[in-house]
Amino acid sequence: MDTQHEVRLRPRFFKDVDQNIAIVREKFVNYRQKNQSTDFLMKVRNNHIQFTFSAEKRRYWSPHLSIELEEKEGNEKNATHIRGLFGPDQTLWTMFVFLHFVVAGIFIVFGMFALSNYSLNEPMTMDLVVMFIMVIVWFLLYVVARQIRERGHSQTDELEAIFLDVLKD
Repeated sequence: MDTQHEVRLRPRFFKDVDQNIAIVREKFVNYRQKNQSTDFLMKVRNNHIQFTFSAEKRRYWSPHLSIELEEKEGNEKNATHIRGLFGPDQTLWTMFVFLHFVVAGIFIVFGMFALSNYSLNEPMTMDLVVMFIMVIVWFLLYVVARQIRERGHSQTDELEAIFLDVLKD
């Protein structure tokens, strides 16, 4: 999967396998039991599988891979639809979402101040400056998120290789 040229910060992928969910899930369970690697952790809960890096290899930019196994719709009852999502650490993602809400909130509040000052024929320069700064901060948050994703690209490739290795068996 080529994630270098995507705009999305949390790349997704889909894969169809010609085996039922129980067999695919069993592949992940068997792989976890056979390969007691200290590099990554794999959690299998029902039809949800989570890959993360161990504490020794984990950095703040380290991605995780979340996989959902779903029964494929249609006539193929012995097929599985796999939905995968590469994303940053949940704590880091929560912080970024929180910062986006703060920036958006400040932008909206100062937009209301600017509208009030405009209707009262008061100067609204400071309100517009703060709104402009919030737009710049929002773009900076995006740039930082892209840099974090680029730093974790090699680890994303590692997780994808493990995922494909599990399905190959």
